[in-house]
Amino acid sequence: MKHILLAVTGSIAAYKAIDLTSKLTQAGYDVRVMLTDHAQEFVTPLAFQAIGRNPVYTSTFKEENPQEIQHVALGDWADAIIVAPATANIIAKLSVGIADDMVTSTLLATETPKFIAPAMNVHMYENPRTQRNIEVLKSDGYHFIEPGDGFLACGYVAKGRMEEPLQIVSVLNDYFKQQHIQHSSFTGKHALVTAGPTVEVIDPVRFVSNRSSGKMGFAIAQALRDRGAHVTLVTGPTQLEDPTGVEVIHIESAEEMFQAVTQRYDEQDIVVKAAAVSDYTPTQVLDHKMKKQEGDLSVTFKRTKDILKYLGEHKTHQYLVGFAAETQNIEQYAQDKLKRKNADVIISNNVGDQSIGFKSDDNELTMHFKNGETHNIKKGKKVQLAQQILDELETRWQ
Repeated sequence: MKHILLAVTGSIAAYKAIDLTSKLTQAGYDVRVMLTDHAQEFVTPLAFQAIGRNPVYTSTFKEENPQEIQHVALGDWADAIIVAPATANIIAKLSVGIADDMVTSTLLATETPKFIAPAMNVHMYENPRTQRNIEVLKSDGYHFIEPGDGFLACGYVAKGRMEEPLQIVSVLNDYFKQQHIQHSSFTGKHALVTAGPTVEVIDPVRFVSNRSSGKMGFAIAQALRDRGAHVTLVTGPTQLEDPTGVEVIHIESAEEMFQAVTQRYDEQDIVVKAAAVSDYTPTQVLDHKMKKQEGDLSVTFKRTKDILKYLGEHKTHQYLVGFAAETQNIEQYAQDKLKRKNADVIISNNVGDQSIGFKSDDNELTMHFKNGETHNIKKGKKVQLAQQILDELETRWQ
C-alpha cells in the first residue's frame, strides 16, 4: 500500500481536499493530512481524520512521538506528497526554501516525490512572479498538476480551479505505474494468471461450479501488467470486465483451463494459479435436459486433472504460485499443498469468513514460501493485496 501525505493550504478549494482524501483512500492509498493555519479557516482537522482514519498534523511544535521529529518522519513515511490546493503563497515559499510551518518544513526536509495542484485567481496564477516560482520548483523536480478552467471564487470564469480529485488520483496512479515498470523485476517477463471458477456441465441446463468471483486473480493480473509484465489471464465465467493490456482467454471447464494453461506454460516466467478449479466433473454429460423422476438422484463424478500439480512436476525455470482457499486447518493444508504440488509459494485464505471470502472485495492472506518463511497480509481490498503480494514476490522470485 502506497503512503500519501496530503498538504492542504489556505484556499477555498480546501473543501475539495476532503473529497481528494476520500478518493485516495478508496483507490487503496494510506493517506495522512497536514493543514496550514490558513487552511483551518476553511476546513477542520476532524473532517480529514474521519475520512482518512489517520491523525491530522497542524503544528511543527506538536511532537506527539518523542522518538522522532515529526516533520522529518512524515516525509520519510510518504511515497508521495501532494499539496492540494496549493496557493500562490505556498508556491512562493517553497521556491525560496522558507520553512515556517508544518507543511513547508516537511517539504524542505524530504526527498520524497512532490506534486503541486495550484488553486488561485487567474491573475495570481498568470503573474510573472508566480510563473517564475513554478518554473523554479519544476527545475527542482516538483510535479505540477495544472489547474483547470471554470468558475472561480472571485467570480471570474478562467484558469485557476484546482484540478478535480479523481484526476489527481489518476495522475498519482500513472506515476506509480511508471515507477513500478521502471524498477520492477517483472518488466518484460511473461506471466500467466488463472482466475474465477470452472463450470462442469451435467446436462444443457445444469452444472456444478463454485462461488469464486475472480476478483483476486483479476487484481493480480492487472498488478503484473502495471509492473511491465506480458500477462495472460485464463479465466472461468465471471461478472468482471476484461482488463485492458492483458491477453484474456475465457474457458469454462477444468479441462479447458488445463489445456489453456499447459499449452502456454513453457514460455512463462511466473504463473499465479488463483482460480478455483473444480476437483470433480461428471463422468457423463447428457445431450438433453435430465427429466425429473421419482426418488433421489445420483450423479457420478470423476477427478479433474490437477493443474497445479502438473505445473509443479513439469516446471523448469518457472516460478509457481498457488492459492489455498480453505475453511479449517488453513496453515496445515497450505504447507501440505506447497510440498505436494512443488510450488514456490502457496497463498492461503479463509473462504469460510464471508467478509473476506468468495465474492467479497476484501481478503486477508498468508504467503507460505518454499524456504519455510511466511508473510501475513492484513485484511484489505483485493486490489491492494495484489500489490502487496507482488511486493513480496519482487524480492524473492528470482
